[in-house]
Amino acid sequence: MPEEQVNDEASSEISARSYADFPARTFTTLGRTLSSVLVVGRELLERRRASQPSPESSVANLLALCADLLEHRGEASGLALASEVASGYQNLPVEERLEFFSALASDFDVDRAAVLAAVENYREDDCIENLWAINHATEAPRQKLFRRINMAPEGTRTLVAMRGHLLDVLRTHPQLRGVDSDLKHLFISWFNKGFLELRRIDWSSPASVLEKIIHYEAVHEINGWDDLRSRLREDRRCFAFFHPALPNDPLVFVEIALTSSIPEALPPLLQPSRDNTEDERVNTVVFYSISNCHPGLASITFGNFLIKSVVEELKKENSKLKHFVTLSPVPGFRNWLLDADLEDLVAADLVDRVKGPLGAVVDAQVYDALLKLCAHYLLRVKSGRLPHDPVARFHLGNGAQLYGIHGGADLSAKGREQSAGIMVNYLYDLPKIEENHEAYFEEGKIAVSKAVSRLLD
Repeated sequence: MPEEQVNDEASSEISARSYADFPARTFTTLGRTLSSVLVVGRELLERRRASQPSPESSVANLLALCADLLEHRGEASGLALASEVASGYQNLPVEERLEFFSALASDFDVDRAAVLAAVENYREDDCIENLWAINHATEAPRQKLFRRINMAPEGTRTLVAMRGHLLDVLRTHPQLRGVDSDLKHLFISWFNKGFLELRRIDWSSPASVLEKIIHYEAVHEINGWDDLRSRLREDRRCFAFFHPALPNDPLVFVEIALTSSIPEALPPLLQPSRDNTEDERVNTVVFYSISNCHPGLASITFGNFLIKSVVEELKKENSKLKHFVTLSPVPGFRNWLLDADLEDLVAADLVDRVKGPLGAVVDAQVYDALLKLCAHYLLRVKSGRLPHDPVARFHLGNGAQLYGIHGGADLSAKGREQSAGIMVNYLYDLPKIEENHEAYFEEGKIAVSKAVSRLLD
């Protein structure tokens, strides 16, 4: 294996190591050490660049820094270079991002000739060294670049932001898929469950964390500090996953209500002037909001680990908890409803009425028809082998059961626009989670309650 590949993989392993193994004072010492190395590295770079002209444009300058970082071998100046690349990207004008991404896709891609040569060598001699050579040839140089950027103090945050920006343009520029694939591949390693820290968020949490919870809430908007305080009272819980590379910046968080029954509507859960349910009556945990905080970490699995980790924490806290359910939106339902051919699903005179805007008062026939259509949508409308609705895919993939469908459960503007006011209970029946999970992915079978099944009869 080439020496530079060994060194680069060692750096990657250090970057991905579980920070939970180190005490807080270690990070303080490490931070001071990195700062000292950065100072020295910047001085070395200043001397080296004294006689070198700078590129004219910011994107050209950034690409030159990336090329330099990719080939650099000095530790101190390399760390300083990585820091400059991170800062350079953060300051890159929005209109120049696409040019930068395009250069990553073309100038930092795999060498096709090198791949073919490595494969031919392995065909002639299938020794382990030739197999390593194939692995080395098929890894795009930009992966090494990303690993080196990640060594900078703000490197991880910069790369996460970079992928978020990349995803914004990926649909219209599919030639950038390789760049996204490489970032996602690295993030899966850097952000796996073993490196995450579960924290409960309460009113005593740092103000910076509380501000981010308000900002990142993506399901049910938090309307200021009073609303947040209400959601953090004793009959409520909030848990988040954190990563040491993004201190006090949650990756994903879940909001929870502790109740004495399985809820069928959202307003009671968000009601600020509620009476706390007496402790002895509490037997149900309701997950009513899960928010992913960083667009750049899309499709990096956190939510399923979060729910299962929170269940374990709450069962330790209160052994009387019996039911673990969600009260979830159906975000794809209304868009499907507007585009679907419903003639074989509802009476002809109801087609236009179920597709029309949902008001505060809903006719009984329309209400019943919407429930049946929602059951059809969740159970029979597929994207490939899996349900079309993203929330359904998430919870059913975790091993939950489709337990209840409730009309008029969320009549907020967002609830009416996305879900036609409908919300769904997904039940996490702990003894059956793994069985449901296996049946879902192996057979495409959805665990569903009799009450929901009857809606399709």
